Amino acid sequence: MVEGTDEDRADALFHALSDRTRRDILRRVLAGEHSVSSLAADYDMSFAAVQKHVAVLERAGLLTKRRSGREQLATGDVTAVRAVATLLTEFEQVWRGRIARIDELLALDTSTEE
Repeated sequence: MVEGTDEDRADALFHALSDRTRRDILRRVLAGEHSVSSLAADYDMSFAAVQKHVAVLERAGLLTKRRSGREQLATGDVTAVRAVATLLTEFEQVWRGRIARIDELLALDTSTEE
């Protein structure tokens, strides 16, 4: 899990989600626990590359790993995904506020022309 400011956490979350393979891995581990080796078998890349993707997701707090014998099992963290949704909702509210302000300015502009 990323320590530091909320901005550090947001950076880590969006970095982790910026890659297609990591998003796919996250979808899979949110649906159920998977071993890292079974995840790696489904991608056209080395086990080490998949392991690095899993590590990025883990550092961002989007998944957790546990050992079971020789296997590393990965599980998605729904709470962390909700944190991403909350961040996106905040951005959407800022954007909607800006659009509302533009609408107000346009309405003022057209009312002064009459």
